[in-house]
Amino acid sequence: MLFSYMILGLTLAAPIGPVNSARLDKGIKHGFWNAWIVGVGSMTADGIFMLLIFWGLVSFLNIPEVQVFLWLFGALVLVYSGIQGIGSAQEVDFRHSDRRQEPLFRSFLVGFMVSISSPLSILFWLGIYGSILARTAHSYGTTHLLIYSSMIFLGLALWDVAVASLTTGLRRFLSRRMLTVISVLSGASLIGFGIYFGIQAVKALWR
Repeated sequence: MLFSYMILGLTLAAPIGPVNSARLDKGIKHGFWNAWIVGVGSMTADGIFMLLIFWGLVSFLNIPEVQVFLWLFGALVLVYSGIQGIGSAQEVDFRHSDRRQEPLFRSFLVGFMVSISSPLSILFWLGIYGSILARTAHSYGTTHLLIYSSMIFLGLALWDVAVASLTTGLRRFLSRRMLTVISVLSGASLIGFGIYFGIQAVKALWR
């Protein structure tokens, strides 16, 4: 049972989305620790979502004005992050010793902001974690909630380490041009998600 919840955490983190795009961008440009700390920032936001759901604040997210704000805010954060990533694509240094290091807190903030501002993340946690809370509380009581939630976080952490290691390892086998292309694609992916969020905000306004 515990292993299944850890696997759930892995599957929650695995889909290609804004956070993984940001993690890839930081790993290619700055190495393992910056890629890893992006995931830590994202997991911090995930923890906030879990607490909000646990405390029953779901109804607040159903307010139309709140939903529009979330879509717009998420769109701005993602488009800004994507433009910044593309703009700095040429700064990717092929030599590890000469690589310009970005402050870890900045990478943490990128992961946190991208995740906390994503309505898809909120809806995802509402659907997945909300159902887990209901099932676990019904079957095993509230005493098991903390244990199973911790296993979900363990799965998230394992994925974070795996992706950070993968991006750092792949960097050794890629040319400078390929590193730049990957960085541009990562930034474009963030912009694409931002545009999608903006479209959803417009649709929400017209409902």
